[in-house]
Amino acid sequence: MTQDRRHVGGYSPWEDQYGFARAVAIGDFVFVSGCTAWDDGSVRFEGSPYDQTVAAFGVALDAISRFGLGKADVVRTRLYVTHARDTDEVGRAHRDILADVRPACTIVVVSALLDSRMSVEVEVDAYKKNLELP
Repeated sequence: MTQDRRHVGGYSPWEDQYGFARAVAIGDFVFVSGCTAWDDGSVRFEGSPYDQTVAAFGVALDAISRFGLGKADVVRTRLYVTHARDTDEVGRAHRDILADVRPACTIVVVSALLDSRMSVEVEVDAYKKNLELP
């Protein structure tokens, strides 16, 4: 690991199983792995794409906060939804959280996520000039 690269873990049981970190900081960027409404062995807000999106962004924003960044530092998001019919609710949650930031955003409809109760998974990239790693 180089000196200017740090990672933080989260609460996903898959991090160790699949060998990834919740977030990685390198240079002035922080990259957050896919986040869902997973919490302590269950999926929260089953059947509510809006609430699952809000919960997933909560996980992602918590991850960047551990590097001293906040939502104003978010420059790109990716949202993976399991049904096209949910894109308006997922997009509304994105707007409610990040409208004042207006990051680049991609929404992709996928056939499934790791758990069939999950409606959405979000990724976040953040940037802060002269990021100092803790």
